[in-house]
Amino acid sequence: MKNRWRIWVLIVCMLAAMTGCASGGGRETTGAVPENPATEPGQAGSLESVAGTTDAAGTTTDEEGTTATLAGSDAAENELTIRVGSLKGPTSMGLVGLMDRAEKGETQSRYEFTMATAADEINAAFLRGELDIVLIPANVASVLYGKTDGQLAVLDINTLGVLYVLENGETVQSIADLAGRTVYLPGKGTTPDYALQYILAQNGLTEEVDLQYKAEAAEVISALSEDSAAIGLLPQPAATTACMQNEGLRIALNLTEEWDQVSEDSSLVTGVTVVRRAFLEENEAAVQEFLREHADSAAFVNEHIEEAAELVAALEIVPKAPVAAKAIPYCNITCLTGEEMRTALSGYLHVLYGQNPEAVGGGEPGEDFYYEP
Repeated sequence: MKNRWRIWVLIVCMLAAMTGCASGGGRETTGAVPENPATEPGQAGSLESVAGTTDAAGTTTDEEGTTATLAGSDAAENELTIRVGSLKGPTSMGLVGLMDRAEKGETQSRYEFTMATAADEINAAFLRGELDIVLIPANVASVLYGKTDGQLAVLDINTLGVLYVLENGETVQSIADLAGRTVYLPGKGTTPDYALQYILAQNGLTEEVDLQYKAEAAEVISALSEDSAAIGLLPQPAATTACMQNEGLRIALNLTEEWDQVSEDSSLVTGVTVVRRAFLEENEAAVQEFLREHADSAAFVNEHIEEAAELVAALEIVPKAPVAAKAIPYCNITCLTGEEMRTALSGYLHVLYGQNPEAVGGGEPGEDFYYEP
């Protein structure tokens, strides 16, 4: 009887111990979840300094101050912040609606925005995994695709052609009128250079036009103000700024229209939106939500120009709202996705590859370069 009593005591003790282990091992631990679980150090190459970037981050909260999240997301997604980088220009102008809504807590996702004046700053941060989505020149996206062995994908085209030929007078009415003239433009080996050279070549004018390169748009504007006979090629919003500073200047040619006249299989593409592939694979629902919100933002800018111009000026993308309001209609802000994006972008990169393979990183990107939900 004594032995039986000891056996029962032993059984009770064992059951108590097992219950304690089960409750302790099954307890959920709470704590900070990494903002960007998809970030993988060393995933891509690195460039040099990104010093000088400015941050315009806005964390999304609802009326009670809690973090707004995607519907149906799990605990890890609840803490996800999408880090977006863009250049101060038309690409960022198309984002201002989203930036404003994010700051007010009206977006589905949480966002952190970074704007820079130089593409190298954004590229470097992206390659180091410090940004998840970036808005960059179309050919640069192709170059980075090659540098990272395809570890990125294009989500959309955010701006089409933004390039315009300016003159002080009425002498340039067609592309043929550039023959025998000097054209000032910013940056050798940049989008303005490639676009103008292609159009000149298609019109048989390569040897007829003297191209003079300046370091930046401001120098082209100076050349136009100093020489009344000068012709300049400028992107928006610099082209509008130049015309407002010098009432004698006018837009003589729209390079988007000139491109369309000589190419049936491509479009002039300025900016695209790119995502790190690892981030896309781990957060595809959030990326698709970004695409919807980006499309809404682009539509807002085009449909509510005055209101959007105020936001553009407040974010110091363009110094003054009146300049932004005049520039927006010329910026071709858009959000082309899927097959439409693939057709326009692949045709454009094919043209650049034919001009100079290095312009697109030495080779045209593969099919996985184009994201189609």
